[in-house]
Parts: sequence; C-alpha cells; structure tokens
Amino acid sequence: MMLVIALGGNAFAKTGSRVGSPKDQLEAVREAAVDIINMVQLGYRVIVTHGNGPQVGLIAERISDSLSLDMAVAATEGWMGYLLANAIEGEAKRRGLDARAAAIVTRVMVNSNDEAFRNPTKFIGPAYSEAEAVELSRVKDWVFRRDPRGGWRRVVPSPRPVSIIEADVIKQLINNGNIIIAVGGGGVPVINHEGVEAVIDKDLAAQLLANSIGADELMILSDVDYVYLNYGKPNQEPLTSVSVSELRRYYNEGQFPEGNMGPKVEAVIRFIEGGGRRAYIGRLGKAIELIKGITGTVISP
Repeated sequence: MMLVIALGGNAFAKTGSRVGSPKDQLEAVREAAVDIINMVQLGYRVIVTHGNGPQVGLIAERISDSLSLDMAVAATEGWMGYLLANAIEGEAKRRGLDARAAAIVTRVMVNSNDEAFRNPTKFIGPAYSEAEAVELSRVKDWVFRRDPRGGWRRVVPSPRPVSIIEADVIKQLINNGNIIIAVGGGGVPVINHEGVEAVIDKDLAAQLLANSIGADELMILSDVDYVYLNYGKPNQEPLTSVSVSELRRYYNEGQFPEGNMGPKVEAVIRFIEGGGRRAYIGRLGKAIELIKGITGTVISP
C-alpha cells in the first residue's frame, strides 16, 4: 500500500505563522517523523509532502533582491527536506529499522492563463501589523490581506498544479524502498521549464502527486482534529466518516473556507474521484489514531 502524507506548516513551525529557531524546527519535525515511521511500520510505502508558507515568506522577505519566489520555493524544499530526512532516518534507527529517506526538489507545471496570476490569494510569510503591511507594500510593492487567523500577511499567486515533472522518478525511488520527501511547499512552479513568481497549494500538489504515482491513500496532517461543518459556530459538528459525494455536497454549499480547510477538502475529493481508495484529514501526531478511525475525518469512495 502506498500512502502520501501531506504535512502542514505546524510540522516545522510550532509558533503558527512564524519560523521558529533551529532548535524549535528540529523538535517539531521529530514529531512528524514519528507519524511517518509509524506508517512505515504498518507496512505502507510512504511519500511525504509539506507546506512552506512561513519559510518561503521569510526567505522572500530577507533576500528578495537575490532570489525570485520560485527560487525561494526550491530553497525551502532543500532546507525542509533535509530536516525531514534526518528526522525520519533518526526515528527509524531509534526503532531498529533500516530506512532511507531522500528529498527531491520537485518541479510542478502550471498554466500561464491561470486566473491566480491576476488575483493573488495565497498567504506566505509572517503576520504583520496593518502599519507594517502598509510600509512593506510601499517599499516592496507586495500585496497584503488580513489573515483570518490574525494579522496581515503577504499574498501571492497560487496557480493550480497541472503535472509533476519528477513523478516517474519519485515512483521509481518509492518502488526501490525509499521514503521520499517531494513536492515540498507545493513544488516549484514552472511554465515551459522556466520558474514563475507563485506558490502552489501544497494540498492540491500532494493530491496530484498521489494520483500521478497511483497512491492508495492520502493523509493530510495539520493543526485540526477533524473537518467540521459550521466551523466556529455554536452548531459546529465534526465529520468522522464521510463519503466523497457527501463531502462534495458540503464543499459546494460553501462549508469550508477557501484560505483554510477548503484546499484540504478539495484535495481529498479530487484524490478519491481520481481513483484513490481512502483519504484522511486530522492532527499531526495522530496518524495511528487516524488510520484506526479513533480520531480525525476519514473519506471513502
């Protein structure tokens, strides 16, 4: 059985939209490694993807004169893939397992006519006060929007992923018994083999990768326990087990905010409708409980 695990930004940054110290990052990624090796011990061949919003925003802010946004995405794939590979192999060794992890800088094709290039919506980087956002808009010509989770954050184009250039290579490495870290931060967006100033949604990229390599299951781990109906309202209701047709109906009713749960729900719907056997959405650190149906949301055909 092949499983794609999509890690949210909290796998690296315990402080929400801020990048922690090197020590903080190491501690956070070790928790993700426990989930990953738990799945390996259950017999899964595992591919790992991850978000990079705080990290790519930090790089873009500090060295924007030297790196384009696509270069910054590639840099975070190396940075975060390195941390994950070390943590995964360390956790495997601690349990007496012989496991090899490899991080692949992954390019993802996007469409030049994508509406996202005219309407940037993807949050990256840390949260600022309104005054800081106004000043950065003036100095750097960045676009800011208020993040529902607090503060003002930069927004950039987030085109839909069309195809994954390294998909065949990734599948070959998986079939050779490796744990692969790929499509980090949604992958590097390219058009005609040239990078573009954008960031791809990591959940949609994980879904495309999962379907492209014929994965059986997709697991999205973040800082939420369930997919909820009427989230944040007095009649909030967790979904524990749901069919893809039910979930699509809720999605079409507008139940899931675009900047938060929306892409995750869309990703699992597309994965199941594209041939996947099962998908999960739940909290980082709870992968075993997710698989067993103790917590989280399980999506079936």
